[in-house]
Amino acid sequence: MTAKILPLYPDPGPEQALKGLYLRQRLFELGSADKPFVYANFVSSLDGRIALIDAGSGESYLPDGLSDGNDFRLFQELHAQADCLITHTGYLRALRLGRLGNILQVEAGGDLLEWRLDNGLSIQPAVVVASASLNFTVPDSIAAHGQTLYVATGQAADPARARALQAQGCKVIFAGADQAVEGAPLVDALGRLGYRCLYLIAGPRMLETMLRARRLARLYLTISHRLLGGERFHSMIAGAPLGTTGGLALRNMYYDRGASDGFGQWFAQFDPAYR
Repeated sequence: MTAKILPLYPDPGPEQALKGLYLRQRLFELGSADKPFVYANFVSSLDGRIALIDAGSGESYLPDGLSDGNDFRLFQELHAQADCLITHTGYLRALRLGRLGNILQVEAGGDLLEWRLDNGLSIQPAVVVASASLNFTVPDSIAAHGQTLYVATGQAADPARARALQAQGCKVIFAGADQAVEGAPLVDALGRLGYRCLYLIAGPRMLETMLRARRLARLYLTISHRLLGGERFHSMIAGAPLGTTGGLALRNMYYDRGASDGFGQWFAQFDPAYR
């Protein structure tokens, strides 16, 4: 059965197909080398949880039922439009341990790989790994798919580890005065390298630094109609108050009636107020 969604804002209307909803926005045409289009995507419960933290191991995990196939399809449509993905070492560790699936490549055999080629994009996007520690293992899938790999870190990062990564063929970008990566210098560096459409799959810290630097162009948010609870959890922003920088203007909202469990969700899109 073809998944359907109901437009709610700005113009309520009849149900329409979910497939192609985000592809039609053609995000890859919105950025330039001078001003790359930076966007992020999160899924949240009604009580603001994007992940829970296991009390025993301290590891983060996505609770069952928070995301579903419809949400993942839209994630893939956003993913397919990027010429560069920005991730972080926490994701790479979870991938190596088998706790998360591989989202570093556009899936072969589906419609989205063909869509990229039809629209003049490379077969696969470049990958940026943001890391303060530079202590991680590069997934084999990146080289296997011929993707360009960058490692972004701060000026105060361990120089020996930076040289070791360079010896492995990684291109190191120094983007930040301390060890942590900062949003503005990272976006500027990637723009100089010719990237125009940057998709953040790097979690709350990268979202926060992009917001504080006023470099985020759009936020996509799936809001699952469920309350998760849990004493230890992650939300979208964990740092100091953002003030007016955190103001967002609703761009679009759609209602998805949900899968077999009967719980629905909203698909919302926001533009930062500073845009």
